[in-house]
Amino acid sequence: MNTNVEGLWRAVSARDAAADGLFVYAVSSTKIYCRPSCASRRPRRERVEFFPTPAMAEQRGYRACRRCRPSDGATSAPASDRVRRACDAVARRPDARWPNARLARVSGASVPQLQRAFRGILGVSPRDYVAACRQRRFLASLRNGHRVTEAIYDAGYGSPSRVYGAIQLQGMTPATYGRGGAGAAISWTTVASPVGRILVAATSRGLCFVEVGSSDEALIKALRDEFPQAEIGDAPSSSLAPLARAALAVASATAVPSNIPTDIRGTAFQWRVWRALTRIPRGETRSYAQVASAIGEPKAVRAVASACAKNPIALVVPCHRVIGADGKPGGYRWGAEVKRKLLRREGRVPGE
Repeated sequence: MNTNVEGLWRAVSARDAAADGLFVYAVSSTKIYCRPSCASRRPRRERVEFFPTPAMAEQRGYRACRRCRPSDGATSAPASDRVRRACDAVARRPDARWPNARLARVSGASVPQLQRAFRGILGVSPRDYVAACRQRRFLASLRNGHRVTEAIYDAGYGSPSRVYGAIQLQGMTPATYGRGGAGAAISWTTVASPVGRILVAATSRGLCFVEVGSSDEALIKALRDEFPQAEIGDAPSSSLAPLARAALAVASATAVPSNIPTDIRGTAFQWRVWRALTRIPRGETRSYAQVASAIGEPKAVRAVASACAKNPIALVVPCHRVIGADGKPGGYRWGAEVKRKLLRREGRVPGE
């Protein structure tokens, strides 16, 4: 489930019983799925996948936890009940038309009540949730070998123009993405930096991937995992030296070129967030709430955090400059300590 992933992870971390019935989380190492409130040992974040319903988790090969019994149903507060009923309906039929009035009837609430409940609990609007479910189904259909046209109508988009407008896979077409990058030629190179080894990768159109790690072997594996069907170079490419210098400049807190070509995919909302991040000056920070206000969506704080987490070229698009309202660094793709190092070099010391 692509919607508000960081918000879902926070609910799991807090064992929030109010989120029971809204989604389940599954752990790849144990092949077990649980309620958000499960008292089992908290798994590592990179091993967790989220699903709107237990049935979807079971379809992916996960089995129910015997401790929290997530498939038995859950009781929750009235607002959570409304959201759960609406989410269940959408998850069962993402291809159906779901105007707010219909969702409100399913949930047993008025349209304003349902909108407040969705934003208060999941951090997104009902419309955003429906779009996320359709996107998940669309991409799953592509990965399962269906043609683009079949996947479009199976997910309920109604026309090709709607899916391209909704998902906006920049550079790579939906078909290429669905094939794991098949047909795309990707070059890469690595460079040492103050925060570890950095890998940058690019297609002929521009920068498509940035990763920080401890070794070149781990970085190249991450690239191949992201684009398993792409033609990835066997050796580093000297032609990517300018992109590597740009990533290194961010890690070293020096000036970055303003005209870096990119080839990344993202929703329209994510692009608005990423563009806002590039406007945060070096040496300054913004809270998630301030970024949400800057893009004209003051209530979408959790969705902003999710967009930051999905930034595929972090460093170059500086999501490390977004911190919690309490001044603490908050989450980061490569861990809080890397985020602190970056901000210290830029003259900011969050939470200290």
